[in-house]
Amino acid sequence: MPGALDDTRRSTVARHATLPTPTALSSFLKILGISLSVLLVSAIAVGGFVAADILNRTGDGAVALEDGADAAPPALGAYPDDQAFSILVVGTDECGEITTQLLGERCEEADGGIRNDVNLLVHVSAAPRNVTVVSFPRDLMVRVPECTREDGSTASSMSKAPLNSLFDHAGVSCIAKTITDLSDIPIEFAAKISFDGVIEITDAIGGVEVCVAGEGIRDRQAGIDLPVGTHTVSGADALAFIRTRHGVGDESDLARISNQQQYMSRLAKKILSAETLTDPATVLRLANTVADNIVPSQSLNNPLTLSQLALALKDVRFSDFVFVQYPNLDDPDNPGVKVIPDESAAAPLWAALAAGEPVSLSGDVATNSGVELADPAPTEEAPTEESPATPAPTEAPRVTLPPEISGQSVDQETCSNGNQSR
Repeated sequence: MPGALDDTRRSTVARHATLPTPTALSSFLKILGISLSVLLVSAIAVGGFVAADILNRTGDGAVALEDGADAAPPALGAYPDDQAFSILVVGTDECGEITTQLLGERCEEADGGIRNDVNLLVHVSAAPRNVTVVSFPRDLMVRVPECTREDGSTASSMSKAPLNSLFDHAGVSCIAKTITDLSDIPIEFAAKISFDGVIEITDAIGGVEVCVAGEGIRDRQAGIDLPVGTHTVSGADALAFIRTRHGVGDESDLARISNQQQYMSRLAKKILSAETLTDPATVLRLANTVADNIVPSQSLNNPLTLSQLALALKDVRFSDFVFVQYPNLDDPDNPGVKVIPDESAAAPLWAALAAGEPVSLSGDVATNSGVELADPAPTEEAPTEESPATPAPTEAPRVTLPPEISGQSVDQETCSNGNQSR
């Protein structure tokens, strides 16, 4: 694809510049919520000494979670059916060798600080299992409790600070402690990944097929030119697709985020498909890639624990795997740049997760016209006398979230609402 981030001399936004909403590049790290699940499934799929070697490598540099929730002890078999669990996934803006080649000056001009630009709470209910991935804006202003750093020193509490400053402030454990205070959801496990790791994970599965509608996507700033239709993107091209802002919807960051959800949904389907999970070479390659690119919490670095979580996740339906954005309001102290929690809108979400109830969305998936729903699947034919109807399985009642909470479930088909920027 012409111009897809292959010019390292191109001027880029400074990595730590103040931005009103999450950057597209950092939002790409949301896929780690899916990739981590693949690592867990891989613990079963690859088996034996190979699995043990892969999983033991994830323990390098494991961190303790201060005030972390008690997890079930490691054991053979699935994680106990009567217990929910949560995994905090932190994506940092560290520039490795691959990212430096792609982004050039952006990485060279970094000030040395490391930001947690992506913060995902992956909550898995007790059986029957459902998964809700809550994404918190990087510029969300939050109350921060006193935290203990890895070296034993104390990081002071703050009445209001941007969420993406907390990794530099006191590490992954402090991010987990802050999100637990905000949500009242206990966090048993955590994992950190950087830009390079996410790029390598995407390449490990051979790319993702995306759908482009509207006028097609053209955005010279992002280095992307895709006509209407379906396209398989990977590496630099995938990075360009999720970075595009001017090529989708109303050219806002919110439209870009909506476009990224289409990417993540299709990525999840590919990772969780039989095509991927029944291919030993792909599973092994993916498991190796994830193992080499995450730093887990101490509670997550045991091979038996990883196998337990894999068994708990392997049968979750696409309709029960939902991405949501944490609701927020403009920060009156810094309007148009920072946001604050919309605690009233978030309350039904936290209540549903605490109760283990599956959720459905009432908010428009096409936030700021970033995507549009694909044509609905054909309706089933009415039963005939020769083929009587089969009763549908009984489903647990779903909690409908308020419209302030946007997102999409993995079973929804969306396409980018592309436009031609000049």
